[in-house]
Amino acid sequence: ISQSSDYDVKIQRLSGNGRTTFEIYDDLTISDIQDAADLLKPVYETTAGLDGYVSLEVNPELAMKTKKTIEEGKRLLKKVSRPNLMLKIPATDKGFAAVEELIALGANINVTLIFSLEQYTNSARAFIKGLKRFSGAGGDARKIASVASVFVSRIDTMIDKKLDELSKERLKGIAAVANSKLIYKKYLDIFSGAEFAALKSKGARPQRVLWASTSTKDPAYSDIKYVTELIGKDTVNTLPGNTYEAFLDHGTIKEALTGDIGDAKGALDELRGLGIDIDDICATLLENGVSSFEKSFTSLIASIKTKTEALYNK
Repeated sequence: ISQSSDYDVKIQRLSGNGRTTFEIYDDLTISDIQDAADLLKPVYETTAGLDGYVSLEVNPELAMKTKKTIEEGKRLLKKVSRPNLMLKIPATDKGFAAVEELIALGANINVTLIFSLEQYTNSARAFIKGLKRFSGAGGDARKIASVASVFVSRIDTMIDKKLDELSKERLKGIAAVANSKLIYKKYLDIFSGAEFAALKSKGARPQRVLWASTSTKDPAYSDIKYVTELIGKDTVNTLPGNTYEAFLDHGTIKEALTGDIGDAKGALDELRGLGIDIDDICATLLENGVSSFEKSFTSLIASIKTKTEALYNK
């Protein structure tokens, strides 16, 4: 918006109609999301609702407000009005209740900013609770899709800095994948177990694990580290363009998540022995992530306001 004229005509028209800055943002966003959803609808239809979704972030300033997140989610569902929309909700304590409620109302949900095993477990259980309510009220459980977006590389980035300070090079680049393996094991345990069995018998799909933040930040590591080491059945990986091209060039597809679970747990225990607690790291990353989302949202609103004023003064 700030660096091009792509939205100028729309902004000028909406501003001329007396829209506030937030209303302009809302109209632009919803229009783009609708276009993207329509573009991906053939994928959605040919996969019977497995793929082809577009995620729309609920205002991140509401991440700690359950009721307002639910209200905003319901509003966005109505305004976008596309079956392949996923509402993106941060995995905060307040967010999980909103996830359950919106799924109970028939929404597809992308639970985002998951770092820890505890967050993942809460996400999966909120999904199951919501889906049970939706199904119990007569809804078709097969129609609901959800992903749990686990942010990966940021964990190594933070822990590696601490290991540098401790001169423990041997343990660098291990924590993020180890944590992801434990999360994937929990996914298998939950969705092959008793708590999901009744829904599974009705054709419900599990809430898939989505690996996010999978570009390699440290040039010392393989440029496809967080792709090849996170390959597993029924997972999703959102790849940046350059990482995707790199994988096409020199990547190989081989299941990587179910082996060495004991080693993964042992690696995290060893880090705890050094005073590096994965749960503390994940809590900090969640706090930073919510703050970053809020800053990005505020910056976007400011860019629209600046552009509106510039167009008005032309």
